Amino acid sequence: MYKQIDNGLEHKFMRLGEDIKVTDGFDIEGYASVFGRTDQGGDMVQAGAYKRSLADMMAKGRSVKMLWQHDPAQPIGIWDEVREDARGLYVKGRLLKDVEKGREAAALIEAGAIDGLSIGYRTVRAQKLRDQKDGKAARLLSELELWEVSLVTFPMLPGARLVTEEKGGDPFDAETMMRELADALTGARKQLARI
Repeated sequence: MYKQIDNGLEHKFMRLGEDIKVTDGFDIEGYASVFGRTDQGGDMVQAGAYKRSLADMMAKGRSVKMLWQHDPAQPIGIWDEVREDARGLYVKGRLLKDVEKGREAAALIEAGAIDGLSIGYRTVRAQKLRDQKDGKAARLLSELELWEVSLVTFPMLPGARLVTEEKGGDPFDAETMMRELADALTGARKQLARI
């Protein structure tokens, strides 16, 4: 579900779940947003939605912030890499060992108590889609101004997760990636057919 915030920022919550990857307790990576999937608020992010925002940040020497539960007073780490790929918005970073909340976040992730990522953004361009079967209006988000990616308790989109390493297997094997891509394309086709 998205939430409008007084300062104009919206938030999207994503599940970390089995895709969380924490190395040495503090290095994390995963997907903060997955393209072509409708979240619980009825929104779908279109591929390329973050492109301009990420380019502008890079040109200005700024970075996407890593926060705890969207609290701007609680930065807990650094996102070293934030980029779009075919699947969605990929993030890779590190929780800060010298920040109390960073140490707590690492422990909570490792214990399975925290399983969500959420983006803080402003909508630049969106298109309202026809009402869904459940009566909720849907938006196709085509351009977003990304501000931050937070670790959160309650996610909105099940597909946005940190990456986990399975023993004896690659979490991004070709079959899994093709299945997820096919699901995303099917979801996008359904949304576009409603326009």
